[in-house]
Amino acid sequence: MAGVPAGLPAGVRVSDHISLGVIAKTFPPDRVQQVLAETGKASERERDLPAQVMVYYAIAMALYMGSSTREVLRCLLEGLRWLWGADAVKVAGKSGISQARSRLGEMPLRRLYEQVVQPVATRATKGAWYRGWRLVSLDGSSLDVADTAENGIAFGYPGASRGESAFPQLRFVALVENGTHVLFGARLGGTADGEMTLAHGVVPALQPGMLCLAVSMLAKTALRSTSVGKTAARRSNTAACCAR
Repeated sequence: MAGVPAGLPAGVRVSDHISLGVIAKTFPPDRVQQVLAETGKASERERDLPAQVMVYYAIAMALYMGSSTREVLRCLLEGLRWLWGADAVKVAGKSGISQARSRLGEMPLRRLYEQVVQPVATRATKGAWYRGWRLVSLDGSSLDVADTAENGIAFGYPGASRGESAFPQLRFVALVENGTHVLFGARLGGTADGEMTLAHGVVPALQPGMLCLAVSMLAKTALRSTSVGKTAARRSNTAACCAR
């Protein structure tokens, strides 16, 4: 059965506000502020949409892609007011949202993802373990992105039976925890970037005690990129990769 896109229910409910405010608990404000300072994106003056709010907004937009940008922001801010106080932030217009997103850029989100998004399975999680090894998979895919000049330059258009595709495409390779489907260690590129190239940047995210499943070519890339050898599967302080 096909998945149903996440959306915000009609009307205003306390549960909607709290569910979005939980994002701020998953990504603690102190960690967000630290990442913004490290990347030079911390707000230098008070704004209606400070940088830390835009971090949470970008995450919420990924969760509720079927809803309008302003509606997601409105419900997100209602949730954050439960945590930060009634006058913490204000709902901005479309131009204000666009300007705030441009100021933030992508580096803080990349850094936060790398620091926070990690495997979460417990010993009780079904399908997450094999004889004490945490099961993960190495794989890649492509996603259509908005048809803008900037995206066309950054990612390129894949070939089609008649010329080029209608949309630019982003290519990515990542590790996925089998039992929870948490996607971590991802590396992004354009249509000109091969999966093997991207995989070299993903493999360092393998941690001791992981058993990585991959198609044969990606498995070879993983083995070449790390010190994993033939005896790795017999050692608990290493990660191993096998083809499937």
